[in-house]
Amino acid sequence: MEKRKIESYSETSIEALQKAIFDLHKCKATWVESVPVKEVFEGETIWEGIVQVFDIQNHPTATCCYAWSHGLDNTKKRRFFAVLKIPPIDSPEKAVRAAIVQDHKRKINKS
Repeated sequence: MEKRKIESYSETSIEALQKAIFDLHKCKATWVESVPVKEVFEGETIWEGIVQVFDIQNHPTATCCYAWSHGLDNTKKRRFFAVLKIPPIDSPEKAVRAAIVQDHKRKINKS
């Protein structure tokens, strides 16, 4: 797995994350809490930041969503993540881990 550290210290507003949740999952989101997450792989920190936890309404299978964003390399653009709390995803840490694994799979498939 690529060991590129991604930080999300430049936090995104709650409103921007709520919009991302709506755009991705068509759900209204209510902010619940902020959770610091540090993901370590083979002894190196590969992601560190704050995951925002939201209650969501009108989704057929989920009542919670974990959301965060990070800046894209050398741009002012941001990438948004909104991971639903659906087993096996049951924590902000697992949501970040799932997003990292998905990114890694996507990069492999592009190769």
